Amino acid sequence: MSIKSSQLLVEEAQKKIQTLTPEEVKNLVQKNEVTLIDVRDIRELWKDGTIENSKHIPRGMLEFWLDPESSYYKANKIKDIKKMVLFCALGWRSALATKSLIEMGFQNVAHVDGGFDALKKNGFKIVTKEKK
Repeated sequence: MSIKSSQLLVEEAQKKIQTLTPEEVKNLVQKNEVTLIDVRDIRELWKDGTIENSKHIPRGMLEFWLDPESSYYKANKIKDIKKMVLFCALGWRSALATKSLIEMGFQNVAHVDGGFDALKKNGFKIVTKEKK
């Protein structure tokens, strides 16, 4: 059996989605034109923190939380959302997640090249995420 590699899936996704640099994201955040969405696992947020004012929607629940017909739908997660800019640790999961949202019909969505690591290196404020 031959399967597509995860790397190939990411490369294919990147051809169909908008990828923003950390600098572009910083500019959009300063203009209050985007909502940052952290798709990393909660354990990553506990360990490394997250970007200030970002929303957390774990990759495994993204489609379910944003689908009004899903029993997991969380209207409060997308209330007042502007352009959605997704990020993960390095930009691979967020690329696949962005492609999935586009396939669902969301239009105003992009992801960050280099993910959380790149945002952190570009001076975004990191806040701790406490365990509940």
